[in-house]
Amino acid sequence: MARMPSAERRRQLTEAAIRAMTRDGVARTTTRSIAAEAGVSLSVFHYCFDSKQALIEAVIETITGHSVAVVREAIRPRATLRETVAAGFRAYWDHVSAHPGEHMLTYELTQYALRQPGFEQLARRQYELYSATYAELIEQLSRDMDFVLRVPVPVLARYLAAMTDGLTLNFLVLGDDSAWADILDTITDHVAGLVRDTDDSA
Repeated sequence: MARMPSAERRRQLTEAAIRAMTRDGVARTTTRSIAAEAGVSLSVFHYCFDSKQALIEAVIETITGHSVAVVREAIRPRATLRETVAAGFRAYWDHVSAHPGEHMLTYELTQYALRQPGFEQLARRQYELYSATYAELIEQLSRDMDFVLRVPVPVLARYLAAMTDGLTLNFLVLGDDSAWADILDTITDHVAGLVRDTDDSA
């Protein structure tokens, strides 16, 4: 087996864990099955991760990174803020539609962490990560497009995290239909309405 830097090996094992957990469920996925999915020995797995908690945390961060990457690319400043926000939501929604199993896994990870003694902080960390990611995207966009918000960034970030979380779960339960486009348009209009011009002192 070719030697690989430990950080790269951890990424390989984390992606393998995501595939295995998406296919088999969190509870039924073992360290042995993850190692087999990655094509490495069990000793390599234990060298990279000293606990299941560390693995689950890496899985949560990596899954979040998957969707954030496509949104970050999509919200390059456009002619209007509404167009920019709409592009971000569309990119996220396209990712949900293309990878429903991966998004379903995020809810399973939350429930697993909340039910496993000693793992509760991972669920809290998961949702703190969602809000922190939105805050980062909002602040970057506000610098790029020179706008100010009518509400504090942490409030909007947590609102967006809760809204997309609920919307994604609705999609996973109800399936795709024509209503989602109108729902995303409504959310986009609402978010755009929370912005005021920098020279507006009201």
